[in-house]
Amino acid sequence: MTPASIALLARYNAGMNQQMYQAAARLTQDELSADRQAFFGSILGTMNHLLVGDTIWLRRFAGHPAAYSSLAPLLQQPPVSGLSQSFGDDLATLQAYRSELDAIILDWAQQVTADELAQPFSYRNIKGEAYCKPFGSLVLHFFNHQTHHRGQISTLLYQAGVDIGVTDLPAWIPACAQDGMPA
Repeated sequence: MTPASIALLARYNAGMNQQMYQAAARLTQDELSADRQAFFGSILGTMNHLLVGDTIWLRRFAGHPAAYSSLAPLLQQPPVSGLSQSFGDDLATLQAYRSELDAIILDWAQQVTADELAQPFSYRNIKGEAYCKPFGSLVLHFFNHQTHHRGQISTLLYQAGVDIGVTDLPAWIPACAQDGMPA
């Protein structure tokens, strides 16, 4: 994991979230909240889970010794009460918080250094259990978790008749110039 890959994943994350919410806006509230037998029930339930997971991890990352200023606003919010916490039950409410988090993630991605990624990072899970793992690996998990659940949402949307379009990361990777370096 490098600072450049974190910046790429942050841009990909924000762009894919925007694309996903635009696609979801083609469905009615009833379609979005219908139980589709997914792990988090509905499309909105899965979108909410992404917000819960992102908030939990970003609040943890705010405790990094680097004291990322971009994450400070999250510490002003009450901690997430559990994986079933709701950030809203309609698309507009979830999208507003999603946009706020994505802006924070984009800013934070610009602050992370290679040295910080190599450091061990101690945190507690939602049950209060203590862990210490390489920070870069946890950042990778953070972005992988988003991709995993966006894939579920993409499938649920497709089953509801909405194709969100290209979701592959290479579409976000800059092309190389003639000398093989990024353009």
